[in-house]
Amino acid sequence: MKKTILLVVFLVLAGNVYSFAAEGVQWYSLKEGMEKAKNEKKPCIIDFFYGEGCPRCERLQKNVYSDPAISKKIMDEFIPIKIDLTKPLSEEEEAFGNKFDFKHECLLLFMDHDGDVISDPGGKRLCFIDSLDPEWFVAYLDMIKKTYNRK
Repeated sequence: MKKTILLVVFLVLAGNVYSFAAEGVQWYSLKEGMEKAKNEKKPCIIDFFYGEGCPRCERLQKNVYSDPAISKKIMDEFIPIKIDLTKPLSEEEEAFGNKFDFKHECLLLFMDHDGDVISDPGGKRLCFIDSLDPEWFVAYLDMIKKTYNRK
């Protein structure tokens, strides 16, 4: 009987993990994401994203965002915000992008819950990258999380 109960519990948990992994990263709009980040005092990943037809976006989606371990890490430790560059931008999105001179190109930013860019220890911000190795991206996420100041 105990084995049966344990097996059922295991299958339910495994099903939940599979379901989460299949869904990948659940993105927020700029407004929703920034409000959520401020309330939860979490850093944000903001991706100005083209998607299909953009090599950088396709690689991020295939190699990073769809990886179950990475998507779980992103969802647990960050607030993911996606700004879809294939659609007309809202005034807020346009103004936000212009602050970073994005020129309607792909841009990936890490920001604190107050909307300030988080830089790596060398002062660089992650943006305009053609390809990302998943292991490197996880290490970068860990570094961002480690240096993040919740204020």
